[in-house]
Amino acid sequence: MNSSGGDHGPKRWIRGGAQNVARTRIFDVNRVAYRHPLRADAKDFYVIAPPDWVNVVALTPARELVLVRQFRFGIDEFSLEIPGGMIEPGEDPVATAVRELREETGFAGARAWLLGAVHPNPAIQSNRCHLVCVEEARPAAALDWDEDEEIEVRTMPVDEVYAQVRAGRITHALVLDALLLFAPHWAKIKGGPVI
Repeated sequence: MNSSGGDHGPKRWIRGGAQNVARTRIFDVNRVAYRHPLRADAKDFYVIAPPDWVNVVALTPARELVLVRQFRFGIDEFSLEIPGGMIEPGEDPVATAVRELREETGFAGARAWLLGAVHPNPAIQSNRCHLVCVEEARPAAALDWDEDEEIEVRTMPVDEVYAQVRAGRITHALVLDALLLFAPHWAKIKGGPVI
C-alpha cells in the first residue's frame, strides 16, 4: 500500500465555481463544484463555512483548569468544556483566546501561547479551531456573556480533568484535541510521563 500520495494515491480534485446557498448567524453553506482529474463529470459538494474558532486551556497557579458547563443545542444536553468562541475577522487567535477566556469566565492569565490548530471536520467544514494555552489564570474581570450564554464556571485539578475524559464525561471533540496537545506541557510541569 502506498501512503505517500504518489501516482497510485488519491488524486487532488479540481475546484470549480462556488455558490452560497444559505447564510446563518454563525456559518454559511456553499455549493462547490469539483471535478476528479481522471473523470469527466463534475459534482457538487456542500461546504459549511464558519469563521475560525478558538478553545482555551487555562491553567491556574493551583494547577487547575478553568472549565465551563453549558447547554448545547446540537446534543440537547449539558456539556463540560474549556472556554472558547469565534475569532472575529482579522483577530489573532491568541488575542481571541484571551478575550473569550475573560468574557466567558472572568479569568485572565500572565502568558498565552498557541498549542496548535485543527480542522474540526474537513469533510464538510472549511474552518480551523486554534487551541491556546493561558498560564497563571486568575479571576480578574466581570463576566461578559453573549445574549444566549448561561455558563457555569468551575476549576478542576488537571489530572481530574483527564480522568473525566477517560470516563467519557468530557466528550467535546475540540476540547479533547486541546487536552491532547496540552498533555506534553502538563507532563513537563508535573515532571512525569505524558498522560
